Amino acid sequence: MADFGRPPLAVDLKLECLQHSGSFKARGAFTNLLERPVPEAGVVAASGGNHGAAVAYAAMRLGHKATIFVPEVSPPAKLDRIRSYGAELVVGGARYAEALAASESFAEKTGALQIHAFNQEETLVGQGTLGLEIEADLPEIDTLLVAVGGGGLIGGIAAWFAGRIRIVAVEPEGAPTLHRAFEAGRPVDAPAEGIAADSLAPKRVGEMMFPIAEAYVERSLLVSDDDIIAAQKALWDRVRIISEPGGAAAFAAVLSGRYQPAPGERIAILVCGANANPAKF
Repeated sequence: MADFGRPPLAVDLKLECLQHSGSFKARGAFTNLLERPVPEAGVVAASGGNHGAAVAYAAMRLGHKATIFVPEVSPPAKLDRIRSYGAELVVGGARYAEALAASESFAEKTGALQIHAFNQEETLVGQGTLGLEIEADLPEIDTLLVAVGGGGLIGGIAAWFAGRIRIVAVEPEGAPTLHRAFEAGRPVDAPAEGIAADSLAPKRVGEMMFPIAEAYVERSLLVSDDDIIAAQKALWDRVRIISEPGGAAAFAAVLSGRYQPAPGERIAILVCGANANPAKF
């Protein structure tokens, strides 16, 4: 448990920034590779960075070929991580949607196994193992704050808890995918702009996760770029935790006051990724 702010605010941090490949996405990647048959052509994924790194890492550890399609906006630190795991890296367009389309075409032509970053049952199941661990470590938890991009993380966790705790989504103002979906009653396109767009930047949440979110996610909070930068800085300055912008988004909701815990409320926050530019720290 860490203390932040005056008056002191006690929170529990789940440090997926220390996970293999630098983010929680290793969970979904390994689940896909262990639960689905992998052809000789290997695996293919589209990613802004973290999912690609996770798939590349899991493929390397399990002895499979990996091809990762990335958008042009991908941060160099994340591309370097993907290359370090021996994957073939292909620039597949300006944005995530274009990289995804290119990866799907590649899978159709080569027979490679497509591993979706969030709209895949095995991916949701893998990310949901976080819920199992949190419940075992913090049985007294009241509320969990989770950052959202495509929704695979919060979908898997919400499915695990199934209403036993309060789950609150946190999104950057420039990439409000779940927020827009809640307003529309279905997944719809949202902008992908601002500081967190590199890692929380699909155009919409997944079709698989949305019914789960409707049932078990209390609401979605939006945080500003300044909120996220302040959260990154606080994590580093106070507890020496490196987090990428998307990884700090959930913490930003509490630090900024966008989420205000009730007296005695026990909250936990997912710090979900650490593939940041080292020069910033």
